[in-house]
Amino acid sequence: MTDPFESDPYTLSLRWLDSQQDAMVELLLELCDQNSGTFNVDGVTKVVDILQREYQGLGDELHRHDTPPARLMNDAGEHETFPLGPNLQVACRLEQASRAFLCIHTDTVYDTNSPFQKCQYLDDQTLNGPGVIDAKGGQVVMLFALRAFERSPLAKKMGWRVLMNPDEEIGSLGSGQILKELAADCQFGLLFEPVLPDGSMVAARKGSGNFSIVCRGRSAHSGRDFENGRNAVVHLARCIDQIDRLNGTQSDGSTYNLGRIQGGGPVNMVPDLAVARLNIRVVDPTAQVQALRQVQSIVDQFDQAADYQVELEGIFSSPPKVVDSNTKKIQQRIQLAAQSIGLPLSWRDTGGASDGNKLSGIGLPNVDTLGPAGNHLHSPKEFLVVKSLIERAKLTTLVLLQMADQPIDWS
Repeated sequence: MTDPFESDPYTLSLRWLDSQQDAMVELLLELCDQNSGTFNVDGVTKVVDILQREYQGLGDELHRHDTPPARLMNDAGEHETFPLGPNLQVACRLEQASRAFLCIHTDTVYDTNSPFQKCQYLDDQTLNGPGVIDAKGGQVVMLFALRAFERSPLAKKMGWRVLMNPDEEIGSLGSGQILKELAADCQFGLLFEPVLPDGSMVAARKGSGNFSIVCRGRSAHSGRDFENGRNAVVHLARCIDQIDRLNGTQSDGSTYNLGRIQGGGPVNMVPDLAVARLNIRVVDPTAQVQALRQVQSIVDQFDQAADYQVELEGIFSSPPKVVDSNTKKIQQRIQLAAQSIGLPLSWRDTGGASDGNKLSGIGLPNVDTLGPAGNHLHSPKEFLVVKSLIERAKLTTLVLLQMADQPIDWS
C-alpha cells in the first residue's frame, strides 16, 4: 500500500510549509513585541487586530466578539469585575459532517509593568521573548497549519472552527462558556499550548480550581481593648494551616497550594478581615469532589467559632482531563503523523491545566500541546526553538489532512 503521506494531497501542503519559516518568525516577533497581559485590554486588542489581518480570506466566517468580564474576589473580600479583550472567531465549511475545533489564547502572564517586553535571539535557533511559546508561538503554528491544510484538495472534506480567547492565563473566566458553546458541534479539538520541555505531548491533565477563603473577625484597639477583638489574620492562618496539612495525605495525588494571604493594617489594631488564595489540583472527578468536601469541612469548622465568619468562594474552572478512548484515537493519528516526518514523540501526564480541560469536561476529545518547543514559560527566560515552528505546523497539518481523508469513527 502506498504511504498516504507520499501522495500529492499531503506533499503539496508540507512543501509549502518548508518555505515559511521566515514568515512565521516575522509574525511571531510582531505578536510578541506587543504586550498582551490578560488585563491589558488595549494590548490584547492590538494582538487580535494582527491576527484578524492574518486570517482575512482564510475561512468562510471571521468575527471578533466582546468577551464577558472576569469576576474576581479582591483583597477586601468583595467581588470585582475586570474588563477583558475581544475574542476572535474564524470558521470554514461548518456544513461538513466532520468538524475540528482549534483554539489558543492571545493573553500572556506579562503585564505592562513587567521588564520583559521584547524578543531577542540567544542564538540562531533560540528566540527569547514574552509569549514566544505561551502561546504566541502556538498562534503562529495554528495559523500556518490551517493555511497549509487549505492548500490541499482534501480540505474540502472537513470543516473547522477557530477560537482565540483573551483570558486563558486566568482560567478563561470570561471566555469559558464561549469556548464550550463553539466546540459543542465539533468532533475533536486541537489546542496549541507548547509541548513539555523534553518534547513530550501532554496526555492527561490534573483539574484545577482557584478559591478564596474570607475570614471576618472584629476590630479593636490592641492596647485598650485587645480582649474584645477577634483577629481575622490569626484565625485564617490556623484555618489554612489545617488545609495545608491535607498535602501528602491524599492517595489520589491531590495538592493544596495556599498562594497568598492578605489582611491587617496598623499593628495597634486587631485586624477584622483576612483573605487567602488557594489552588487545588486533582487527578479525576472523584478526587475533585473529595478535595472540595474536605476543604469545605475545614472552613465550616472555623466558621463556627464565636464572633468569626469564614467562607469559601470559588470553583474548579478546569475539570480533570482524562484520556478516554476517543482521545487515544487522536493520539494515534498524531503519533502516525509524527513518525511520517521523523519527529520523536512521547506522551506524559501533567499537573498543569489548559482550555483542553474544559473541552474534556464537555466530552470533546482533544489534544492540547500542538504548539512549539521551548521552555521556561511564565518567566523572563521563556524561549522558543525556532525550527519547531515548522515541525509543529507540519504535524498539525498532517493530522488535519488525515482527519479529512479518513475520518475517525467516534462511536
